[in-house]
Amino acid sequence: MRRHGWLRLPFWLTYLFLYAPIVVLVVMSFNRNKSPYSWGGFSLDWYGRLAGNASIRTGLLNTLIVALGSTALSTVLGTLLAVGLARHTRSRLLDALSTLPAILPDLVIAIGLLAFYSAIKLTLGLHSVLIAHTVFGMAFVAAVVRARLGGMDTSLEEASRDLGATPLTTFAKVTLPTLAPGILAGALLAFTLSLDEFVIAFFTAAPSEPTLPIVIYSMVRFGVTPEINALATLLLAVSFTVVIVAQRLTRLTEALR
Repeated sequence: MRRHGWLRLPFWLTYLFLYAPIVVLVVMSFNRNKSPYSWGGFSLDWYGRLAGNASIRTGLLNTLIVALGSTALSTVLGTLLAVGLARHTRSRLLDALSTLPAILPDLVIAIGLLAFYSAIKLTLGLHSVLIAHTVFGMAFVAAVVRARLGGMDTSLEEASRDLGATPLTTFAKVTLPTLAPGILAGALLAFTLSLDEFVIAFFTAAPSEPTLPIVIYSMVRFGVTPEINALATLLLAVSFTVVIVAQRLTRLTEALR
């Protein structure tokens, strides 16, 4: 095994290619120098400037409104869609259509939604972005919940119905608690995807109500600064936190069950 240790070199080079830019971004967010290409000493000034930037605060608030709203809708609709396809309506065509928003390029979804909004004369705003994010978020939630349903013991539902429980009671008392880890994982996935989604939001948002990725794009056009690096580092920390919390809650739910 030691003689062929060099075969691991492509593996480590791939990881270096993927994560080295992220490490550089995080390090340079603490750079005292305004230039993003030369180190001038450790400083937290750029994080302080983020709090005083009105456009970033507005974009963050808009993003949280859209992310929380679309996550709630995506979780409910995606769960119902998954249960309906797995338990009541078995169709390969409907299965394919349910995952289509997760497979299609963001640009195609964005242009299609914009054309749809124009056809029904819907004004653009946070509500249009929320609807758009719900469309693709629902597909991801449904896929995660379907995977959870595939490993579920259907005899529990059958026993509940045999004991006289109604379909609604069986769903609320048996199916839903069993699916809780999958639902939680799907909800957190939808939230993180909505949090940093740019293309669809760029096409469906009003110019007066930009989301945070749109604000970042407008700032990056004039060059990357340590302030942008600091903001990206915070978003990275939020994403990591959400993933860790999702794993912990999923394990806790499994342990309690």
